[in-house]
Amino acid sequence: MGTVSTRLDSQARSIFDDLGYTVSSDGDEITAERKWRRVHVTPMAEPAEVPSSGRYRCFVTREGNCRELERQLRRRQPNYDWAIMGIDETGEYEVYTTKTGW
Repeated sequence: MGTVSTRLDSQARSIFDDLGYTVSSDGDEITAERKWRRVHVTPMAEPAEVPSSGRYRCFVTREGNCRELERQLRRRQPNYDWAIMGIDETGEYEVYTTKTGW
């Protein structure tokens, strides 16, 4: 997995905290939990190898990396629901795309 910038990591934590999730860290990944849902949040400064397992995953990356990360996920076709969240230089975010049944 790619190197995570501290800023991207803290932005991802803040976003999920603001959305009402209980947020904890596990190495380079963040776990966000709310009600029955447990989402593995992977901050990714640059598109890198995606995890091969999970149930719900959200990849948080820079806005300019969303398209390449989506291509990688669609090629790989992992057996989990996923979303990509792009963050711009001002810290604003947008859900770029999903392959999900959430």
